Order: sequence, then structure tokens, then C-alpha cells
Amino acid sequence: MIKNTDEIEEEIERLKNSENIIIVEGIKDKKALNYLGLKNIVTLSKKPMFQIIEELSKKNKTITILTDFDKKGKQLYGRLNSGLQRHGVKVDNRFREFLQKNTKLSHIEGLVSYLNKIEL
Repeated sequence: MIKNTDEIEEEIERLKNSENIIIVEGIKDKKALNYLGLKNIVTLSKKPMFQIIEELSKKNKTITILTDFDKKGKQLYGRLNSGLQRHGVKVDNRFREFLQKNTKLSHIEGLVSYLNKIEL
């Protein structure tokens, strides 16, 4: 597990300096990432999955998928990842994999409070 916030902050900076579109499940996830300075965030709305994938594939950008790490989030990730890649979209999984391996987070909206606990 992570002992300090440096590694996470490096990953956040990398994403800030990229033009990646970040996909999250809901508005609380988006607010948490906005608080950390991340932009270009898309929430999964009530639109059908195929429509979201088609819209995002037209933007010609790399996508970072940050759905939650619970069962539902992992299922959404799988569907988004395979659908986007089928449409020729590059998916950047680095931050997602980093969080899964190095933190006990289960929900993206908890990232800010997780970072605050580490800093104490």
C-alpha cells in the first residue's frame, strides 16, 4: 500500500498534462476528480452504452476509464474497454491499474478523502 501521496500525485499530474478523456460512473466521481484538478471528465449518463462508445470514439482522443472497483464498476469497465478498443480508441489503463494495485479504494469518489488520510 502507498505510504505517501507522491505516487498518486504523479499519476494525477500525468493525467492533467494529457488530453485524455476520463470516464467515471457518476457526478460524485467527477466532482472528486475536478477537486484534484482533472478536467475533460465524462460521466456515464442514462444513455445506452453503445451510444456513449460511439460518441467518445468520434473524439479521437485517448480514454482513461475510472469506473469504481466494485462488481458493477468492473463490469462497466469491461464493456467500455472492449467497446472503445473495437472502435479503434486507445484506452489508457495506467492510473486505474495503479489505484487497484496500490490502494484499498473501492469507489473513485473516495479518492480525495483517501489522499487526505495518507497525508495525516
